[in-house]
Amino acid sequence: MKTLGVYTKDFSLYHDLLKVLGKRKIPYVSLSSIHHIPSRIGVILTSNNELHDVKSQKVIAADAYDTIDHAVDLALQMLIGKELYSKVYIGIDPGDHPGVAIVGDDILLQKTDVENPEKVSDIVKRFLREYPAIQTLIRIGHGSIITRNRIINSLIPLEIPIEIVDETKTTSSQQTSRRERDSEAAASIALICGGKVQSRLPLEPTKGDIHNIQERSRKLTNGRFSISEKTALDVLNGKINLTEAIELEKNTKKHKRL
Repeated sequence: MKTLGVYTKDFSLYHDLLKVLGKRKIPYVSLSSIHHIPSRIGVILTSNNELHDVKSQKVIAADAYDTIDHAVDLALQMLIGKELYSKVYIGIDPGDHPGVAIVGDDILLQKTDVENPEKVSDIVKRFLREYPAIQTLIRIGHGSIITRNRIINSLIPLEIPIEIVDETKTTSSQQTSRRERDSEAAASIALICGGKVQSRLPLEPTKGDIHNIQERSRKLTNGRFSISEKTALDVLNGKINLTEAIELEKNTKKHKRL
């Protein structure tokens, strides 16, 4: 099977490329020369300045796109040689750091974790650009209700069918990191049928939702304190994340003591 090649004398770009390829666990070969390219190299990632030095029809200038991830996506598409998929399923595992995965024609194309729920729509938009399909469907796990609903409401304007699926059996091995488990769960969610979302979903937190956030804050502070209901509501509504909420209340308590 063909693989990606990386060739550039731009140290900063080289470092950024290897960081992205390593994080996404994409095989690659570092090329010290472009005069003798191994036959197993299918696409070469390089810089815009060195683009014309590479005598290959399949070459991508990694610094010519909005992100390195974008350039790598294009390189992978070029490597696969597929311009249109029959069916694409995008799976989302909701949470503070959502996992997102895409499956095209029964092939896991990519899985990743996202910094926060508000950035899920950006990842989904990029997937839609890079993996065009005759039929596309978004599937999201049923857990983390408020966060899930926030994500769904942000995706509705894309006019892609959305399903909520039972994610109970998608939890992966505890030996992997939390973020890797989230992305693996997202890949499983992509393949599970669910109930269709008909309209925007409510964002009214219940007492149980608030209590759950407060309990999580207590665990993160080793039982020293839990955040207030008001701050927990801000977390549930996406105004701040839980770590920021804890720091905010720490500082508030410190000023009150002074």
